Amino acid sequence: MKVPERKEVKPEYCWDLSSLFENEDAWEEGLVQYRELVQKIPSFQGTLSSSVEAVKTCLDFMTELGILEEGLATYAHLRLSEDGGDSANQDRWGRFLQVSTQAEALAGYLKPEIQSIPSDLMEQILEKLPDYRIMLKKILRYKPHTLSPSEERILALQQEANQTAEKAFGALTDVDFDFGVLPTPEGEKPLTHSTFQSFLMNPDRSIREKAYRQYMGLFYQYRNTLSSLYGGSVHLDIYIAKVRNFPSSLQAKLFPDDVPEEVYQTLIQTVHEGLPVLHRYYRLRKKILGLPALRLWDTKVPLVPDIRVRHTFEEAVDRVIASLQPLGEEYCSILQKGLLGGWVDRYENKGKRSGAFSAGTYTGDPYILMNFKEDHLRDVFTLAHEAGHSMHSYYSARNNPFPHYNYSIVEAETASTFNEQLLMHHFVQTTPSEEFRRYLTVKHIDDIIGTFFRQTMFAEFELQCHTSVEEGRPLTVEALRKLYRNLLETYFGDAVIIEEQDEVEGLRIPHFYRSFYVYKYATGLAAAIALSKKVLEGGMEERDRYLLFLKTGGSLFPLDSLARAGVELRTPQPMRETIRLFDDLLRSLEEYYS
Repeated sequence: MKVPERKEVKPEYCWDLSSLFENEDAWEEGLVQYRELVQKIPSFQGTLSSSVEAVKTCLDFMTELGILEEGLATYAHLRLSEDGGDSANQDRWGRFLQVSTQAEALAGYLKPEIQSIPSDLMEQILEKLPDYRIMLKKILRYKPHTLSPSEERILALQQEANQTAEKAFGALTDVDFDFGVLPTPEGEKPLTHSTFQSFLMNPDRSIREKAYRQYMGLFYQYRNTLSSLYGGSVHLDIYIAKVRNFPSSLQAKLFPDDVPEEVYQTLIQTVHEGLPVLHRYYRLRKKILGLPALRLWDTKVPLVPDIRVRHTFEEAVDRVIASLQPLGEEYCSILQKGLLGGWVDRYENKGKRSGAFSAGTYTGDPYILMNFKEDHLRDVFTLAHEAGHSMHSYYSARNNPFPHYNYSIVEAETASTFNEQLLMHHFVQTTPSEEFRRYLTVKHIDDIIGTFFRQTMFAEFELQCHTSVEEGRPLTVEALRKLYRNLLETYFGDAVIIEEQDEVEGLRIPHFYRSFYVYKYATGLAAAIALSKKVLEGGMEERDRYLLFLKTGGSLFPLDSLARAGVELRTPQPMRETIRLFDDLLRSLEEYYS
């Protein structure tokens, strides 16, 4: 089927961006206003220690600027996402970046100057300016880790150079790498990052093996270069942590969200407790596939043949809304109206960004990019996932001042995967087909493996690499391969044979260049599973606590926000609940295949 040009897509299938700007001319006027306001940023320098009123004047101005900047950025980004090949979209985004980069440079004095305000005056500011209290407290937390103005300037000048390892990794693996083509019964097909995952789900084992060896072979061939790049990224993390007076790179990365190191360690330790259950699953997979032993290319192929269930976009919305009824009439009516009324850019077109995302703002609608396909059940789950993000943004923006409405990644992943849990429960409860329920069980198991077990393994690898360097052990290619092989053997167990090529899998993960990030996926899913269970099994109190969590935004640190909702990530309990759910799902599968 021909992929349409953007201009060929019906307007009712596209998002309506008028909540941001009525049209392109209005955006251009906003950019002119933004450019003028940016020039006023330096006018507040040196005034913040004079009075409460001076601080309020400055912060009110920066808030006005921030709201305008967010709207301009989101509109330009969404237009670029809908058609990245359109030169006008590219130009619009580039012109915005030029001004926003200048704004960031001009505002560099603000945080150090806020931190230098005398304590007695700061007490008055915190008391009299409640709309800025939390933001100011977060800035003040950084005081022990903020350097002198000249030192901060040196660090700021390093920012572009600091991206060298990540940019080189992307250029090498996304541009220079050519994975070639793969022979299939339907003819030769290109092997790429995206098709690699599809090949691993092919029922023909010879195709899976060929794809895996061909794909991973290129990473193995460049293992020395990739090890050097990742090692450089690790050393940079440790350098910045030391310069900013953090005891370790892990603590430096956890500091912005006020997450204790023990939470990270507890996640790893608790998952290790659950590894025997994961090993049981791989032994069952080996039995179902009828193989003497599994290889990594056997771990993703579906155990139940793909179920062909069609949903039009409108039917998918109906399914999602039906599954979210436990959240009440207000949540569902707002979401349904948004999904059908301009929030969503629905279908693929030439030049459109792949995948899906949600983009919320303080003053505009929380938009969703989709590439919806009627015969892909996973797209219904993706819609529920992105709807969770959008409703989080919707409630947060309407219940917080602008400086406090942005929430953390941990909270974001909780809200999105929470919706997926409710949708899964809805499908299981309403389908009459035993085969479809089994398909859903396997999907649920695979989702937990991918988001909880695998991301924790990645998080453990990151920690071991950083700790190794911090303790004075060089991060050679052989050291990296050994660390990763040990983790593969630990997590996959005796049902899966680990081969030499597998040892370089850790060198292909782009998230590792944003260190200590992936643990948020695992903890977010654990929180979502715990909260969805409370809402499904509870009443209005549990529902209202969850809705309060969505409304909290960034006005609390994530662990405190989640604790108030009813899940305490400072304890192993949520992770153990996830493992128990996995065990229950696995037992139902074991009973069927016994």
